[in-house]
Amino acid sequence: MGNGKAAAVLRAPVAAQTWREFAYLLVGLPLSTLYFSLAVTGVALGAGLLVTFVGVPVLAGALAMCRGFGQVERARVRGMLRVPLADPAPVRPAESGAVAMVGALLKSGSAWRHALYSVVHLPWAVFAFSTAVVLWSAGWSMLLYPLWFWVFPAFTDEPGLPVLQNGDYAFYLDSPPSIAAAFAVGLGLTLATPWVLRALTTVDRVLVGGLLGRSRLDDRVSELESDRGTVVDTAAADLRRIERDLHDGAQARLVALAMDLGLAKEKLAEDPQAAARMVDEAHGEVKIALQELRDLARGIHPAVLTDRGLDAALSSVASRCAVPVRVEVDLPARPAAAIEGIAYFTVSELLQNVSKHAGARGARVEVWKSGERLLIQVSDDGRGGARPSGGSGLAGLAERLDAVDGVFAVDSPEGEGTVVTADLPWRPDRG
Repeated sequence: MGNGKAAAVLRAPVAAQTWREFAYLLVGLPLSTLYFSLAVTGVALGAGLLVTFVGVPVLAGALAMCRGFGQVERARVRGMLRVPLADPAPVRPAESGAVAMVGALLKSGSAWRHALYSVVHLPWAVFAFSTAVVLWSAGWSMLLYPLWFWVFPAFTDEPGLPVLQNGDYAFYLDSPPSIAAAFAVGLGLTLATPWVLRALTTVDRVLVGGLLGRSRLDDRVSELESDRGTVVDTAAADLRRIERDLHDGAQARLVALAMDLGLAKEKLAEDPQAAARMVDEAHGEVKIALQELRDLARGIHPAVLTDRGLDAALSSVASRCAVPVRVEVDLPARPAAAIEGIAYFTVSELLQNVSKHAGARGARVEVWKSGERLLIQVSDDGRGGARPSGGSGLAGLAERLDAVDGVFAVDSPEGEGTVVTADLPWRPDRG
């Protein structure tokens, strides 16, 4: 055993953590007795009265009371055991009102888990309390026995602590060897007790975390709520972008075109040649406006993606990149349109980053299926140093992929290029 481990073992009996765990187990028994009594009484009373309408609110009240017990237990675990424990999701009735709240409590799995904890924790609390008190008191009393053994001959008729009495025979801890043996036993128990306490409180951590903590379903609901917010924000940003592009681009050009055609109409009678020149200029403006509308439509959802799939669509994007791009798409079938669209726009934005920021001589796009996942990798030989920090385009892509259970990873060491990997769920096309 190293010096560090030996020091930790010797410090454990007087460490603050050990005393907190011992206090936690001491307080646990009276609290568990209270929880058990009130929970069993409340649930039994509510269940017995279910033949009448009164039993429903009584049972809901008992479950709400058990959730209150859970708050106390989570606070004890956080404060005394220093375990960061998240609260479960609150009970959310579909409508406002007492009736809706009663129904939500009765249907809440979390509330019933709190009631279960209030019942099953008592037997464990009795065992943990008894074990902790016996080990703690026996260990310290034996360890300190050389300091207080004189109490027996001074205030009683016995020479020392009686260990064994059988008729006329009695064995006392009164000789130096027996006192030394008591000290050795006490030392062993005192050194072992902190680790036993840690094991006992570990069971409590598991019980509280499993029955009173946040469930996987709660985490999944929170994750989906966050993802829904990301999707809504992304959709709103896309709509604002489309509106801005229409207002500043094609719409403004068409307004100017209408004005030019109006002037040409007025000049048609008095100056046909000038009117013809204005119409010719308007014709050029119409071509530019049509190109802008095509670009805008391609930004919303390109026709080539719908008609020919990712291979052709990504090749089209690669052809517009400022550097040569090699595209390799190996897919046995087409994924769902939503996943296909996300993959397309992910590659499109990454290639825009390559054109604008990477300083690369070339890039590569690879798309393939692995199991039930669609994998995308975009790499370049540029300057590197890309970071998906908050507010950047890479951070926005990561949020979009996370909203559909995707994964986004960036490997971009300085001066060694950038490799971006996107992992999306493979959802086959149902069309």
